[in-house]
Amino acid sequence: MTNFDSIILGIVEGLTEFLPISSTGHMIMAQNVMKISGEFVKTFEIAIQLGAIMAIVMMYAQRFLQSFTIYLKLGVAFVPTGIVGYLAYKTIKMYLFNPYVVGVALVIGGIILVLIDKKVVARESKTLDLESISYRRSFLIGLIQCISMIPGVSRAAATIIGGVFNGLNKKQAMEFSFLLAVPTMFAATGYELIKTPITFTSHEYTLLAIGLIVAFISAWAAVKVFIKLVENYGFKYFGYYRIVIGLLFLLFIRF
Repeated sequence: MTNFDSIILGIVEGLTEFLPISSTGHMIMAQNVMKISGEFVKTFEIAIQLGAIMAIVMMYAQRFLQSFTIYLKLGVAFVPTGIVGYLAYKTIKMYLFNPYVVGVALVIGGIILVLIDKKVVARESKTLDLESISYRRSFLIGLIQCISMIPGVSRAAATIIGGVFNGLNKKQAMEFSFLLAVPTMFAATGYELIKTPITFTSHEYTLLAIGLIVAFISAWAAVKVFIKLVENYGFKYFGYYRIVIGLLFLLFIRF
């Protein structure tokens, strides 16, 4: 793995982590296209998620400090993901982490985004603010987030759609998705790293540093642009993108 590889993967991670297009799916696609693999690559892919997470932590630092209630709502939303993730970890890794699942999930998810775009964009909020969302609705959003454990589905897509159909408008749904990403990704990344042997060379530490920094910068930029795009155009174009990239990837691995 080269410095250039770490830059490319860092960009892919940062750009896709908080968009409804599946970061896991794109990382799997990128590694297949770039033809890189191995234990370090797996660890690298997991570790640089911390760069993307820190972008959200810093962007929403003031939001996290406004109210303790939001921590309770996020905690309730995280519960189903934490339980299902812990129980199904080995099965998911064994049977679902392959290119074909990613391609199919991208296409199906894209079709769903396109079909529900008008309904999602038109949905008005039934909640004054995120602190006002009920614990029941928080739990349901977290339950829907569990679907994103299938690579190619997208955690962001699942939680945003889940938020909209649980009374949030698109802006609130995006914000809740970003905030919920912090405990979810910290837990998932930490669990993965605990189960992964960590012995790096000096060159590998350099690759990790590059990946973390690039992921942080690209995630920050992606979230800023994503919010503007959704406000102006909704989610349908992300759906179109998913369909196209998913079909192209299926053709790539088939031929």
